[in-house]
Amino acid sequence: MTGRRGGSAGGGSAVAIGDPRYDDWEVVREFEEVSAARAWHQHLQESGVTAVLTSDWPLDRFDRGDIALRVPPGRWSEAEELLGDPD
Repeated sequence: MTGRRGGSAGGGSAVAIGDPRYDDWEVVREFEEVSAARAWHQHLQESGVTAVLTSDWPLDRFDRGDIALRVPPGRWSEAEELLGDPD
């Protein structure tokens, strides 16, 4: 299953659902809620780092699921530095 879904809460960054184009991209963070994922995605984009939000499965009706924030191969260190330590 391949497609894009924007989520229902106010638009923002789309989540690529089951999209194999991003399989080799590196996961920087994982989220359960699309609102948090979008905030971190926007931060990377505004810092000049290409990033996407992906999920292997469609999000539920509350825009929750297994959401990954991914960057192209070789950009993980830069993205990690911009996001800082989540703990």
